[in-house]
Amino acid sequence: MGSPDHDVGRQRWALVDLYDRALPEVHGYLASRCRSDALAEELTAETFMAAVNAVKRETVSDLTVAWIIGVARHKLVDHWRRQERESRAFRAIAEPVDEPANDEWDVHLESMVALETLAALGAHHRSALTLRYLDGLPVRDVAVHLDRTVGATEVLLVRAKAAFREQYEALTRESGGEQQ
Repeated sequence: MGSPDHDVGRQRWALVDLYDRALPEVHGYLASRCRSDALAEELTAETFMAAVNAVKRETVSDLTVAWIIGVARHKLVDHWRRQERESRAFRAIAEPVDEPANDEWDVHLESMVALETLAALGAHHRSALTLRYLDGLPVRDVAVHLDRTVGATEVLLVRAKAAFREQYEALTRESGGEQQ
């Protein structure tokens, strides 16, 4: 029986071996369930980073391909949950309060415009809006993440919402969709 340090070292080498054996299977598993190869690659990287963290925390007893596929499954589910949260938030942002969307296609198109709008904003506005409204963090937590005071973060959010509104209206005018 080896020392705990020796066991951790052995597990790290086992993880390297697992990476070599399981990479094609993990990527294949994710690629068959994702819409893009880039997303599959990103989730594959997240899967192996989670495996490294688990080995560092010494929470893994058996490093197998089945275990790493389970980790990949969790990463994929996490991605879908994030995507759904973002989709709900963008539908809420894009949909007029007093007029429900005509159908699912309208909601989808409005969500796409909202995503495009968010992408067009500066990084500071995009970060503040994402943390506050997509991730649902309270203003004080947004301030911590952005390394700002709460007051400065509140001002940033007001300006970010104004910039979002202006950009959104400009994009909808350009597309002929005159949203109010």
